[in-house]
Amino acid sequence: MSLEDAKHQVDQAFTRDDLKGPSFENTFGGATSFMRRRYSKDLSGVDVAVTGVPFDQAVTNRPGTRLGPRAIREASALQAPDAPHGWGYDPFSELAIVDYGDLAFDYANVPAFPDALTNHVRTILQAGAAPVVLGGDHYVSFPILRAMHEKYGPLSLIHIDAHSDTWADDDMSRIDHGTMFYKAVKCGYIDPATSVQIGIRTHNPDNLGVPTFDARSVHERGPSDIAKAAKEIVGDRPVYLTFDIDGLDPAFAPGTGTPVWGGLSSGQAAILLRDLAGINIKGGDVVEVSPPFDTTGATAIAGAHVAVEIICLLGWNART
Repeated sequence: MSLEDAKHQVDQAFTRDDLKGPSFENTFGGATSFMRRRYSKDLSGVDVAVTGVPFDQAVTNRPGTRLGPRAIREASALQAPDAPHGWGYDPFSELAIVDYGDLAFDYANVPAFPDALTNHVRTILQAGAAPVVLGGDHYVSFPILRAMHEKYGPLSLIHIDAHSDTWADDDMSRIDHGTMFYKAVKCGYIDPATSVQIGIRTHNPDNLGVPTFDARSVHERGPSDIAKAAKEIVGDRPVYLTFDIDGLDPAFAPGTGTPVWGGLSSGQAAILLRDLAGINIKGGDVVEVSPPFDTTGATAIAGAHVAVEIICLLGWNART
């Protein structure tokens, strides 16, 4: 960290001139945008737009993920001064990245929420930027995938989670964070045969043919081997990566709505994400961070790291 820069930088969320480069602002002060990127609604020349979706009205158990985007942004300040470890390059110096702020929606008009989010992401995509979304509960992936499908056609989904979220539900008007990938398959947004689920450890009698590596397989085979297998499945097809923070064991991410024991460690997740380098990723999200259930802030810290790793994946192909 540059001590001289730290003496003079403050509120980089508003004052930074360049969309590229590190921030040496004191991690404990200032306005908290994601990784001290500039807050901006101007997407001209932007490569990656980070945006929050503070929605948690589709949960089946504990709420609180509406507070996730704010907590993830605050936690990300810890990483802002340094290049991400282990990648060999700094995407925040090579990519133009902004914090696009949060989705604006009427919290009391839940039926209108999906279209609002699809339009929000559609705007990002039309500007030529890749969306990185901070949730919010996991339902938010469904309206996002609708916008992604409009641009890229059927996507391959890399889905890290304790739950498959493919429980059958043919009522498209229902907003539920456990059925959205069933609907995404039925709508043709994702191709189940070229998608993959990792870390699953709850029972679902029908995963719609999606290749699945449960949490035990990650523990026994190792995250690097699972990442290699996932890359073979998705090939060079356009990929959307969704990371439910409950894919981590509750020991590493207690602040979530539906925790399940036996999950991935944060170290396994880091290896898994880094070894996915080279996938044709078009966007991603990290969801289900619920700060009220974690007084330590560890869950939001994990969420911030996941979002950074998604950005590293997005920048990897551009530099090779």
